[in-house]
Amino acid sequence: MEMQQFHYDNKIVTKFLYATIVFGIVGMLVGLLLAFLFLFPNLTSGVSWLSFGRLRPLHTNAVIFAFVGNAMFAGIYYSLQRLLKARMASDLLSNINFWGWQLIIVAAAITLPMGLTTSKEYAELEWPIDIAIAIVWVIFGINMIWTILKRRQRHLYVAIWFYLATFVTVAVLHIFNSLELPVSAMKSYSVYAGVQDALVQWWYGHNAVAFFLTTPFLGLMYYFVPKAANRPVYSYRLSIVHFWSLIFLYIWAGPHHLLYTALPEWAQNLGVVFSVMLLMPSWGGMINGLLTLRGAWDKVRTDPVLKFLVVAITGYGMATFEGPTLSLKNVNAIAHYTDWIIAHVHVGALAWNGFMAFGIIYYLIPRLFKTKLFSTGLANLHFWLGTLGIIIYALPMYVAGFTQASMWKQFTPDGRLVYGNFLETVTEIMPMYWMRAIGGTLYLVGALILVCNIVVTVGRSGNKVEDELAEAPALTRVTKKRTAGEGWHTWLERRPVQLTILATITILIGGIIQIIPTIMVKSNIPTISSVKPYTPLELEGRDIYIREGCNTCHSQMIRPFRSEVERYGEYSKAGEFVYDHPFLWGSKRTGPDLAREGVGAKTIGGRPDSWHFKHMYDPQSTSSGSIMPRYQWLTRDELDKSLTEKKMEVMVTLGVPYTEEDIANAQESMLEQGKLIEQNLLTDSDLATSFSNDRANKGDEFIEVHNREIVALIAYLQRLGTDIKVDTNQE
Repeated sequence: MEMQQFHYDNKIVTKFLYATIVFGIVGMLVGLLLAFLFLFPNLTSGVSWLSFGRLRPLHTNAVIFAFVGNAMFAGIYYSLQRLLKARMASDLLSNINFWGWQLIIVAAAITLPMGLTTSKEYAELEWPIDIAIAIVWVIFGINMIWTILKRRQRHLYVAIWFYLATFVTVAVLHIFNSLELPVSAMKSYSVYAGVQDALVQWWYGHNAVAFFLTTPFLGLMYYFVPKAANRPVYSYRLSIVHFWSLIFLYIWAGPHHLLYTALPEWAQNLGVVFSVMLLMPSWGGMINGLLTLRGAWDKVRTDPVLKFLVVAITGYGMATFEGPTLSLKNVNAIAHYTDWIIAHVHVGALAWNGFMAFGIIYYLIPRLFKTKLFSTGLANLHFWLGTLGIIIYALPMYVAGFTQASMWKQFTPDGRLVYGNFLETVTEIMPMYWMRAIGGTLYLVGALILVCNIVVTVGRSGNKVEDELAEAPALTRVTKKRTAGEGWHTWLERRPVQLTILATITILIGGIIQIIPTIMVKSNIPTISSVKPYTPLELEGRDIYIREGCNTCHSQMIRPFRSEVERYGEYSKAGEFVYDHPFLWGSKRTGPDLAREGVGAKTIGGRPDSWHFKHMYDPQSTSSGSIMPRYQWLTRDELDKSLTEKKMEVMVTLGVPYTEEDIANAQESMLEQGKLIEQNLLTDSDLATSFSNDRANKGDEFIEVHNREIVALIAYLQRLGTDIKVDTNQE
């Protein structure tokens, strides 16, 4: 048998590991800053690019795509070469993958704090960056599949199945969710509107968690756990069931993020059914991972790598039990929009993804640098600090979630809300926010210990990362037909093209059945004749709302519950959102729902324009105890109206019925509506005096009030909910 010598490319693995560590610290630092902004909302006051609404998507993107994404690439590039007994097919493609991904991360770090965002959760990056993501991702896939075709190992190990499913599914999800029409170089509108946009977004959002944060890491689990424990995978048959059932069921579950919303009932119910079924393959994978360690528990007690991996798999099991539970409608009615969801998400992120990444780093660095880890004691300290940080972070958030849900829904004996003022619930959970910040700090300190440990390990090794020499027999011609006694899956494992095609079909079934009827069947989204497009000024105000990330803290979706209807007004209808590109339903209520803000919530009454002006300038002046930061630049900065007509033209292309006259008169319309709001503001003596002083201080540089950004935002807020008749005088 001919033996062939070749070299594994360890340099690309090292690059991705370094990026994982650096961006992991950055993502955690931003997250910790956000945690402290809940406690000190004006900590970054006056600096627009450090405001909560702009930093929050930076945090999620940094953690998901920079920290976890780089860890995923590092693990795949290391394991794939060894499982295939082949070097990556192209060093050039590997390096394009690395540098392209880092440039995308840097672009996100620049654009998101600037307010350049689509607002779609986990998909906030604007259209040029979306295109770059697609290109780099396809390059990664080409390199992977090319390497598989050049392999010296006949059968594809289970980890590779998960890698292939990750590639094809993420490509499909990203491309379809990111379909948008550009307005300018860094501004676009989603091609979907309202309910359709919500369904496509959460088809993507849920499965970004599934196929970017889960399936590749399950593949890494199937490689690194047996390697670290020096034990075979517990069950080959279970891994087959785990893989195919997981990728088939996961793709259906997105609508469980939209229960009790304006999404059609049939789509919600499909999401619930498949979410509950997801428990079985998810726990099958967890059991397969944990039972792989049978006979190796003594090693777990001493090896920090295995400690991290065991807690990671346990965290995966906890999160995947909680997910199906949260998809049950009666549970979702309690948990959705509360901090329970924050706890759930971070159990997955901190335990499953974070600890898997840390375990892989501790496993790989000594092997890549041909040395021992500098300090096992420091690694164990990191483990215990991280574990304690997760507990101190998550448990108070569960308490906060239950507290919020309970307070929102309580009624007095005479049928009134016990806590009519939303701020009462915010004040009640502040101690839990302190605990979250402490837990996050501990987790970050643990990560910094990892940095120190790795820096010293690398520094003391004295060895550069070299391409690793390996030897394997050449792969003889692969027989296309099944051999005698060969199982169908064993045959499939040596047919990578067929396996990839079958996996693609499997993941497409659920998406096609859910997405196409909602988009193509018009009757699924009933229209409401009184719903009209936004005026030019309201459209500009909506874009400012998106830019500042207001939808990260405020929902615009009133569910058909007595407590919500009593607090906010009539529940939301699908037809209200037909001109919303993108949708802004939100997924968290740090502040109250705004769906009926224009007509005033029942328990508050309509708010004048002057209230909104003061609230944005200094929220604590109008709402004592508010944890909303100041947005004072909105009251100072001039509204950019240069793209208004272009925005309206793009909206027309998307089906919004602006007339040519509407577009031609856009500037005049904005001036007229802006002056009406200005007059309303000037009726407030305090504001009139303030504007007069501004004029005196700035002279010729004074910006007329009707031309300021705040006026456009007020126009949008005062429009919300006014298109349908709502009785705000009900008792």
